[in-house]
Amino acid sequence: MPTIHLLITGDVQGVFFRATAIEVADRYGITGWIKNTREGNVEVVADGDEISLQKFIEWCKHGPEKAQVEKVAVTNIQQTTFDRFSIIRH
Repeated sequence: MPTIHLLITGDVQGVFFRATAIEVADRYGITGWIKNTREGNVEVVADGDEISLQKFIEWCKHGPEKAQVEKVAVTNIQQTTFDRFSIIRH
């Protein structure tokens, strides 16, 4: 299964992006992590099958209702396995 790195920019903090992303990841069987960056963005590392990851990326392009996503940069990275999808807090 592929592993991807996402950098999501825009008005994406303080809008329940991370909490909602966990629900979406669980729905699609995706594991990995999500965190806010100091620059005001959201960073994700996600592992899953290609179809599920594509659905997750599509969701990230709009995020939860109050988010205003400007861009989702997607990078394929070395395959990593996770037990679940979780929030990393600073």
